[in-house]
Amino acid sequence: MEGLLPLVFTMLATGLVAGVIAGLLGVGGGIVIVPVLDTALAVRGVDPAIRMHIAVGTSLATIIFTSISSARAHHARGAVDMDLARLWGPFIFVGSMMGSVVAAAVDSAVLAAIFGVVALLIAIQMLLPLEDYRPWKSVPRGPGGIIAPSLIGGLSSMMGIGGGTFSVAILTMMSQPIHRAVGTAAFFGLLIAIPGTLGFIVNGWGDPRLPVGNLGYVNLIGVALIAPMTVMMAPLGARLAHKLSKRHLSLAFGVFLGIVSVRMILRATGVLG
Repeated sequence: MEGLLPLVFTMLATGLVAGVIAGLLGVGGGIVIVPVLDTALAVRGVDPAIRMHIAVGTSLATIIFTSISSARAHHARGAVDMDLARLWGPFIFVGSMMGSVVAAAVDSAVLAAIFGVVALLIAIQMLLPLEDYRPWKSVPRGPGGIIAPSLIGGLSSMMGIGGGTFSVAILTMMSQPIHRAVGTAAFFGLLIAIPGTLGFIVNGWGDPRLPVGNLGYVNLIGVALIAPMTVMMAPLGARLAHKLSKRHLSLAFGVFLGIVSVRMILRATGVLG
């Protein structure tokens, strides 16, 4: 029990921070949860070959609850574009399902590399002054209306994130107002988390390397500790999103993501265990 206490406090703190970030930026909190869980599982001696699978699967499970809380808070402020949700929703859902299947088939180091590289690219995008970069005047209805949401769903599921990290950046480049992009991204998180979680449960079922408390690649202890905190704190983040400077938020989050991405890349190359 003594050895479990640090893990419990780490999970609770992770949920608190992830919840605020989820509401603040429209992300599911996974961008915080995955690297922390990966580290916590390493301390617990979980097999490195499946550590990222558990971190990603568990993160997606917590995002189900976070996204509901965050999306409701944004919807109450009229910031969820339901027309766009109906247009992109099916492609995001299927993309997430396919992403979880691919993720389960690759090594943990591959998932860490994908997480690290994509997070680094997002960090660079957030640090650069690109708020006024609008290559599209509206959301495309042709191939772009299929490719963009499919990639958002697939990559997000493989990384264990709610998709807001991608959705907000893409939607603002499509000339969508920032607060509407954040609110709609929160709803997309639910469409990513549900099929992604189910995929990680099914594909990890019966793996003899799983630690106690796992349902497939989803750690139920982690979900039980993190999810309530994220649900509680997401509305606070949503309120802050409508008060704070988006540029300052982008800079702070970009720096954080840069640090996380470097750690994940080192993990993938074997420099860190």
